Amino acid sequence: MIPAALRENLPRRAALLRSLRGTLDAAGFVEVETPVRIPAPANEPHILPPPSGRAFLRASPELQMKRLLAEGFGRIYQIGPCFRQGERGDRHAPEFTMLEWYRGGGTYLEILDDLRRLVADAATALHGEPRARFRGATLDFAAPWEQIPVREAYRRFAGWDPVARWDAERFDLDMALRVEPALPKDRPCVLLDYPAPAASLARLSPADPRVAERWEAYAGGIELCNAFGELVDAAEQRRRFEAARAEKAALGETPMPLDEDFLASLPAMPPSGGAALGVDRLAMVLLDAPDIDAVRAFLPPVGALW
Repeated sequence: MIPAALRENLPRRAALLRSLRGTLDAAGFVEVETPVRIPAPANEPHILPPPSGRAFLRASPELQMKRLLAEGFGRIYQIGPCFRQGERGDRHAPEFTMLEWYRGGGTYLEILDDLRRLVADAATALHGEPRARFRGATLDFAAPWEQIPVREAYRRFAGWDPVARWDAERFDLDMALRVEPALPKDRPCVLLDYPAPAASLARLSPADPRVAERWEAYAGGIELCNAFGELVDAAEQRRRFEAARAEKAALGETPMPLDEDFLASLPAMPPSGGAALGVDRLAMVLLDAPDIDAVRAFLPPVGALW
């Protein structure tokens, strides 16, 4: 039996998807599709793409979409399924829907402007105005989004500066237990400019190489979107992948093979901005749903091995 809340929300979720596509189409982006089953996912600790024969189900279409940027596609987006092992809770599922988009030649701050427009338009499509009620608060997506540098957030909420003194384990723990719980719940906000060791696939800031051009956006305390000013240095990207492979091995995780086609394409890729938006979480926020089970059908039970 489909719960009544889900039965009501599925048509509204469809309206959300139409809005996301409409906003990006109107801005000149081209919708693309890349394989769901890939030979070499990005190496990222704690992210476990499920194996599929000799390949893997993707955790993100990132590497394939960046190869399209290298082929000259300027503005592209994709909405589709992504997969991660061992993730199931009120905000997590082993299969989820991701919107990923890129601006060839753009910046990570232009991508932030895209996100604000996407969410404001989606709220308007669902509610007739760029606002939504979520867990008792009214979120105004047309108002300025608060931007907090990551080092300032840690100084304010955790009592230390991860840029001046990096500690990976402490950084992750304090993000979950101190920083994210302290972020404003009554307005959207953005954690901006991550410490360089947490750059992932982002380039370091030319103005301050101690930080990376990376931000994460939140609404109502829910993490929605992760964005980069994209790294296009193939040698540095290979070094980071190898370091991540070593870290995954130390954690008892399976290191992923390197995507040599992606690495070979990087010299042709222009400096770009890109982002990944969790569609299920955005639906939760805009529809004031208690969990993703209220916005997505037939998820496995919480606690099930999947």
